[in-house]
Order: sequence, then structure tokens, then C-alpha cells
Amino acid sequence: MFKYFLPNEHVKTVFDIQPEQLIEQGIKGIITDLDNTLVPWDVKNATDEVIAWLHQMEAAGIKVTILSNNKLERVKVFSEPLGTPYVFSARKPLKRAFKQVARKMELRKEEIVVIGDQLLTDVLGGNMAGLYTILVVPIVKTDGFFTRFNRKVERRILAYMRKKGKITWEE
Repeated sequence: MFKYFLPNEHVKTVFDIQPEQLIEQGIKGIITDLDNTLVPWDVKNATDEVIAWLHQMEAAGIKVTILSNNKLERVKVFSEPLGTPYVFSARKPLKRAFKQVARKMELRKEEIVVIGDQLLTDVLGGNMAGLYTILVVPIVKTDGFFTRFNRKVERRILAYMRKKGKITWEE
């Protein structure tokens, strides 16, 4: 059961993920979380750095879709100015939304990576959908109400996996 909480990779930020690496792995699509993955959860718009990263992926032919549990208004305000496809109220970790995005991208699951900052939503959902998962360190230490609860559970899972030697990175 704990294997579903184990990401394939762990990086500090999305900016550590480069298109050349993804292309080498055969990746043609990214499903990314929004809050605390691309920008802090309380920041409305994309930063110049996020915009540059998205353009870099697009220039390399890698499709990007934002998959968020947040409400329409939050995700739309962020995504539409960028021209980036999005899914709101995704109900992660349920795999339905991940599979829906994969179909819209017209890619096989082996060609898609899921990037997110939460084990209980992004990594668990991506793994259950059979996708490659990359866990990023949350951008800020503060979270919304429900995410604070998830973080407590995550800390316990990470401590268990660290004790068992399943992960080696530091928080």
C-alpha cells in the first residue's frame, strides 16, 4: 500500500525539471498541480519564472495541463492568461481526472509525468493512474485548511518510508 505514496523522483522545484531530461525519458506530457507547486497557494498569477518554464516545455513539444482540486475561479485566473489547459475540482487522488487529462493530451500513460507537492493527492493519484510521479518541495510552508491536515499525515508517511530506507532525501 505504501508504494502508492512513493514518488518516482523528488526535486526541490519544478524549475529543476528540464525538457531535455523528460524527452530522454520519452515524456511528452506534464500534468502539474498548481498551488505550492507552480506558485504559492495564495498567489493568483504566474511568475515570470513559471511563464518561462512553461514556454520552455511548450518549445520542446511537451504538453502541459494544470490539474487542481481548487475551484474554477482560482484555476481559471491562473491558467487562461497562459493559454494552458486546466482541470479544476479534480478530486485528486481519484484517478479519473488523471486519465481524463491523458486522453485529452492523446498520450499513453508512459509518456506522462505528474508533478506536485503533495503525497496524498498528486503522488497517490498519479501512481494509482499508472503515471510517473515527481514530488516537489512545497513553495511555502503555509497551506490552506485541508492541506494542513494532509501535511500532518504526509509527515508520518515520509517518516515511515525514511525509516524503512525507501526515501533518502531530506525535507
